[in-house]
Amino acid sequence: MSKKTDGNGYTMIFAVVMVLVVGSLLAFLASSLKPNIKENQRIEKQQNILYAMDVNENDESSATFVSTTVAGEEFSKYITEQLVLESKDGKIVKTQSRQEYMDANGGQEPYLIDVKKQQANAKVGKARKLPLFIGEKDGKKYYVAPIYGKGLWDAIWGYVSMDENMVVQGAYFDHKGETPGLGANIKQRYFMDDFYGEHLLTEAGVFKGITVAKGNNDPKNDDKTDYEVDAIAGATITGDGVTAMIKSDLSLYVPYFKSLKQ
Repeated sequence: MSKKTDGNGYTMIFAVVMVLVVGSLLAFLASSLKPNIKENQRIEKQQNILYAMDVNENDESSATFVSTTVAGEEFSKYITEQLVLESKDGKIVKTQSRQEYMDANGGQEPYLIDVKKQQANAKVGKARKLPLFIGEKDGKKYYVAPIYGKGLWDAIWGYVSMDENMVVQGAYFDHKGETPGLGANIKQRYFMDDFYGEHLLTEAGVFKGITVAKGNNDPKNDDKTDYEVDAIAGATITGDGVTAMIKSDLSLYVPYFKSLKQ
């Protein structure tokens, strides 16, 4: 005589019960961990912005953020102003202060704006929100903007800090799934440090951006007005992605920087 547990019906009931139990457990964990996840995202974005304006704990070779325990304090110390610009058809149509933006968006901080979503909005003709973080360090003013693009395998992103002339003062890049030892090296100091001092505008004020160039004739990066940095060997497509996001995203800030000269 076969046991009751040998039947297909029992197997189906057991499978359904297990799915329900595991699903409920995962839903509970996701819900309970959501505040921690959001807090970690907040701290990470603050660290990224600070890194771009040279507030970090770097040693001679490695890239190191300020500690998570002091990120919020350092952010408040060095970031003196946060703006949200609205861009449409190549023009800045609206500028909001941090408080104005938060009042209109349920208390959301500008640094939590989803840059990818804003890119999608622009593609369907909507105004695009552009966060801009203004900081001061050692008497020097920094303007930090987020950028977002596509690498070889998945998303890449970063923050670039500039002075009032759109000369790069620092950069931080990261990725979701680029190849270790190749495209993933966009977050290594030797690559990010090359962007320091690079000009985004010509003397006539025309936006050129920066090209990650495989055939760059300036491998030591001494020429800061050639609008190029040396590519990472074996990471051409990832480098092209960095080039594209710099040119597409930072060009939108040009009207704001021109307004500083008026």
